Amino acid sequence: MRKNIKNFILGALTFLFFLNILAWSAVFNLSQSKFLEVNFFYIGQGDSIFIETPNKEQILIDGGPDSTILEKLGKEMPFWDRSIDLVILTHPEHDHMAGLIEVLKRYKVDNILWTGVVRDTAEYREWLEVIENEGAEIKIARAGQRITLLNSNIDIFYPFESLEGQESKNSNNTSIVARLVFGENSFLFTGDAIKSVERKLIKAEINIDSDILKAGHHGSKTSSAKEFIEAVSPEIVVISVGKDNKFDHPHQETLDNVSGIKVLRTDLMGDIKIISDGIQLNYLQIFRQVL
Repeated sequence: MRKNIKNFILGALTFLFFLNILAWSAVFNLSQSKFLEVNFFYIGQGDSIFIETPNKEQILIDGGPDSTILEKLGKEMPFWDRSIDLVILTHPEHDHMAGLIEVLKRYKVDNILWTGVVRDTAEYREWLEVIENEGAEIKIARAGQRITLLNSNIDIFYPFESLEGQESKNSNNTSIVARLVFGENSFLFTGDAIKSVERKLIKAEINIDSDILKAGHHGSKTSSAKEFIEAVSPEIVVISVGKDNKFDHPHQETLDNVSGIKVLRTDLMGDIKIISDGIQLNYLQIFRQVL
């Protein structure tokens, strides 16, 4: 009798053990999404793009002009997740860099990619201090670099050579231009790159053809040359811009140049999430009041 009870208990425990394994396997499989998510945050007049791959690799491109980025990340990342694989600063201007300083103070960042361009501002000096204290691996961007992810990659197209240590009063024309490829889908990120940079990319015969284009410089007329738009031939153009901004962005000239293309604007739509399975693209508007 005792032997039967002992065998029953042993059998029950074995059964529960395998059930536990199956349950955790199901949780693990559910956590492995097949989708790439690219979030264009509405952070006012500035840029911030958060990318999460199917394997949960996280990349943050720019951080906007203030600490709003912390709220945005808090909604996209689990509360217990306090690390980011890669931060990219396209260029050290306030509306791209200030939020990243706040991110670096609160998150563990493994890798930082930026141009190393020098600015004579207190905010720039704070940037240097926080990246030094972060302990991340720091890379200086230049054309030809490839960031290899598990199911995707990011190619750096610009700047053509290292700009580390070079001074710049207006660093827009030093912006990192990069292309993310996931399966058959592609995203071109341009920072605040101006038309002269766009034309250099065309002249260099770089393959900038992309499904999604993040318009340069918030839709300013200094970017998005007609020939550049034609070379990229995007299905969707995303304009990251603040509502009622003093620069009157996006400029009508830019809107004319992207006429006939689906345009998504953060000032009108709030946060924009584009989801890719490597073949098809879908976008979601995160409904919210844009103040």
